[in-house]
Amino acid sequence: MCNPLAVISTGMQVVGAFQQKSAADKAAAAAQAAGEFNAKIIERDIDLFERQRGIMNAQFAVEQGRARSQFESQVQGTARAGFGYAGFDMTQGTPMDVLRANAREFDYQTSVDEFNNEIANMQINDAQEEARLNAELSRMEGGMAAATARAEGTASMISGLGKAATTAYETGLIGGSE
Repeated sequence: MCNPLAVISTGMQVVGAFQQKSAADKAAAAAQAAGEFNAKIIERDIDLFERQRGIMNAQFAVEQGRARSQFESQVQGTARAGFGYAGFDMTQGTPMDVLRANAREFDYQTSVDEFNNEIANMQINDAQEEARLNAELSRMEGGMAAATARAEGTASMISGLGKAATTAYETGLIGGSE
């Protein structure tokens, strides 16, 4: 005859083993979901950086247009007006040298501004790549945590089933015990 306590104990060990596995699977799913959620938040930054780039480049284009207009009307116009008022011939000599020097300085400043805009675009590219890699890392960490939880659950289930089998064998429910 079977010992009822042995049957109950063995049954409880089997049920406990499956409950541990189920809990570990739920923890694995939660870890995976958390990694994905974090990755999506990080990826949102990539879009924000792209918007920032669009605004920055549009602002740069407007500033360049205004700078050209101001250069022509204020700098060159003021120089022409001054030389003209003083009675200088505008087609040669010092007036032309001054206008050319002003134009070279403007071209230099425009080149510096374009270079700085390119540097800012490269920084945005770097920030986007960093965000993309962080999102990928978050997914990998979530996957690793999920795999660890599933493995621990499987190990707990195997251990619990092993204990249940040992109890069943030692109490004579299975095998050849006394």
